[in-house]
Amino acid sequence: MIVVTGATGNVGRPLTQALAEAGRPVTAVSRHAAAVPDGVHHVVADLTDPAGLEPVLAGAEALFLLLSGDMHAAGAGPAGIIGRAVASGVRRVVLMSSQGVATRPFGPTRIAVRAVEDVLRGSGLDWSILRPGGFASNALWWAESVREQRVVAAPFGDVGVPVVDPADIAEVAAACLSDDRHSGAVYELTGPAVITPRRQAEAIGAALGAPVRFHDLTREEAGAAMARSMPVELAEDTLDILGSPNPAELRVSPDVQQVLGRAARPFADWAARNVAAFR
Repeated sequence: MIVVTGATGNVGRPLTQALAEAGRPVTAVSRHAAAVPDGVHHVVADLTDPAGLEPVLAGAEALFLLLSGDMHAAGAGPAGIIGRAVASGVRRVVLMSSQGVATRPFGPTRIAVRAVEDVLRGSGLDWSILRPGGFASNALWWAESVREQRVVAAPFGDVGVPVVDPADIAEVAAACLSDDRHSGAVYELTGPAVITPRRQAEAIGAALGAPVRFHDLTREEAGAAMARSMPVELAEDTLDILGSPNPAELRVSPDVQQVLGRAARPFADWAARNVAAFR
């Protein structure tokens, strides 16, 4: 049995679907009740309380551990989940970490995430670590303004990074959960090309068949909006990357191609598949 945390999110949902379609028994874990694919067992649990996962991990072979924003909050203990996995007899953990662990290793959030990686490396388990860059699905922040005004409002309109499709992350995670060849691997996951927010707005417009206007936000305006849905520290880290990506953050990684045997999906593909959110 494979336990998938964050199972109703942008990565966890397609991962759960892919594993279920492959015939793997899956327990989907999320903070709130939600629909899951047929045959998947769903459990509501709070990942900031590792002890609450003990019944979920009992009998599990593998665990997908997603370090979501609330896992960085004060009092959260993601490293404790790895300890519970060891105690429960889990054999393999695939950790979704962050590209920033390598590209900006000295920020407080990155230090905390690297500490979880180090706990996993020293756990004695089989492990794989995924370090995605910016997500294509972050464009959903703009869904309401596109629906109501046909406008994308964002900072740093002409500064791009190679955003990755969460579906690609999910497919790589499924491979790592299922194939021993990926044990001990660290994969940096990006899209196939650098794309700016302005070009993302154009791609959304193309998917809609209607023009979408771009409006530049100041860093302060964007930070205030982001802080409503994530810790301020994480929002600031994100804005640092979006506004001044370093060469490592601009690099297009070959790892999606290496694992999946095909090129990473472009942003336009993500926009076309998710166009209903913007209508």
